[in-house]
Order: sequence, then structure tokens, then C-alpha cells
Amino acid sequence: MKTIIGLLAAAFLVSGAQAQEYNSHLIKFAATGQAGTPPVLGMQIFADKLAERSGGKLKTKVFSNGVLGGDVQVLSSLQGGVVEMMVWNAGNMIAQEQDFGILDLPFIYQDVEVMDKLLDGEVGKKLNDELPKHDVIGLAYWEQGFRLLTNNKHEINKIEDISGLKVRVQQNQLLVDMWAALGANPTPLAVTELYTALETGAVDGQETTAPFILGSKYHEVQKYVSVTRHNYNPQIVLIGKPFWDKLNPDEQKLIVDVARETAIEQRKISRDAQVSALQSIRDAGNTVTEVDPAEMQRMKDAVRPVIAKYAETFDPELTKTVFDAVGFQLN
Repeated sequence: MKTIIGLLAAAFLVSGAQAQEYNSHLIKFAATGQAGTPPVLGMQIFADKLAERSGGKLKTKVFSNGVLGGDVQVLSSLQGGVVEMMVWNAGNMIAQEQDFGILDLPFIYQDVEVMDKLLDGEVGKKLNDELPKHDVIGLAYWEQGFRLLTNNKHEINKIEDISGLKVRVQQNQLLVDMWAALGANPTPLAVTELYTALETGAVDGQETTAPFILGSKYHEVQKYVSVTRHNYNPQIVLIGKPFWDKLNPDEQKLIVDVARETAIEQRKISRDAQVSALQSIRDAGNTVTEVDPAEMQRMKDAVRPVIAKYAETFDPELTKTVFDAVGFQLN
């Protein structure tokens, strides 16, 4: 009996020594998306899971609607240790690391299951491995979905209808080149300034996902929505390296685990929302146009030189892996 008790006591001591150690931290988690959009819903799921799994030690405060600044400003805040976490379009990391631009190549991504495998696998790992030298750590890939084009001038039925439209684009040269190839007048602008620019006519249109159009109420100041699916937007969940380096290994592992577990739920939310949001936009009275496949092909052909130009700037093995997975050939 004494032997059994002694063994149990020893086991208890061993398990106690191996128990996770969590200290108290408050994480500011920022996004420019509106409350209720899929990325922000993911942020809240992450916050709830992290608090529960850490016994309340790791608390997260979600800041949506760009209240902590635009994406570029918040990224700088992560690098400087002012804000701890953010989520934004992964392709925009091209400004820090060129290879991330591969995620913004137009029209080539249409299968979300293929994208999940790439981003949860070797492609996502390779891209994340490039980030620590920029003072951020990539935790996981969530989703915003397929981007659509909206404007106040007319329906978009063919590429010629895009000609001359002043379209707000993200602050990303690849996307500027893409929209120029389609005939638009691309106008880089922070998303926090976009609603007013649409309302006043400073720009004719913009391009984002249906849930973001609905959540940001762009449909109230736009008349026409074109289902172009020209870009697929994975969202990267980032944590600032200054904060990361203060965490112990147990805390780091838990944050990574929760961010990746949340990806599964967040992606489902996003994919369901693509359909429901577009229907809500229709119901609100906007004209929603499904572009004819032949005209879509003309748009794809117009941007092939942009794809070719940027493909030369990416790691060749990365490009081959991605192009093989999505079935895209330049020639």
C-alpha cells in the first residue's frame, strides 16, 4: 500500500513539473474589418478559446473597425511592440517579403480546399519562416474569401466596362498593376478612408469580399456588384516579435495551437458568409452581375503579363509548388 501511495505521489510531482506555465498577459488583437465580418468573428473565437485554455491567464481584447489604425499602421505597431496581434490580407505582406505576393496573383485561385492544403502545409510554412526577421511571427492562415468588384457607374459585363473606372485598391503594387492591366484607374487608399471616398465620389468603386461589402455598408454607396472572384484572400494572423519574445514556450505553443484550431471554424464561417452576404446585398437592391465565362477569360488573359512579371520575382520552387497545385501554366 505504501508503495502504491509512493508511486502516486511521484507521478503527481512529475505531472506537476510538466504542467503548462501561463502568466498573465493582455493581448491587443487588431483588424480593419467591421464587427460581424468573418475575420473579426474569428478573432473573437480565438479570444474565447485562448482565455479558456489558459485558465484566464491569456486574455485578448479585440479591436475591429480600424480603431487602432489602418493595416500598415497596425503592422508597424506590432513590430514596435505597441500592439500584440493583427489579422490582415496575407498578400499585403509583399511589402515586407516579396514571396507573399504569390498569394495575390489574380484569378488563379478558385479551389479553397487546395488553398487550405497549401497554406496549412509547405507553402504556409515557407512564407512564415521569412517573417521573424521583419519582427513579426506568422501564426495561422484564416480567410476573407473571394473578392468582387463594385462601382457606381454601370454594370460590368465585359473587360471594356472596367476601362477608366477609378477603383480603390489596397496599398500593394501588384494589385495596382493588375487593375491597370484590366483598364481601371487604380487608386491605393487605406480601407479606413474608403467609405467616405465612395460616398463623395472620390473613387468610382472598390473591390473586396461580399461579407466585407455588407459589413462595411459599401452597398449603401455603390449600385453595381460584379462577381469576378478575381482574387482569393487568405488572412494571415500575426503576432509581434517583441511580444512573442516575452512569452515562455508554453504560452507560445498555446497561442499557435489556438490560432490554427480557430482557422477551421473561421474558414467555415467565411465560406458560409460569402453566399449569405451576397444574397443580402441583392435583397438591399444592388444590381449583382454574374460575368459570362467567356468575358471572364478575357479578363484573365489581360492580367497574364502581370502574373508573368511577378512570378519572376518569387522563389522558383515556391512558384512551381503553387502553380502545380492550382493547375496554372504561364505558357
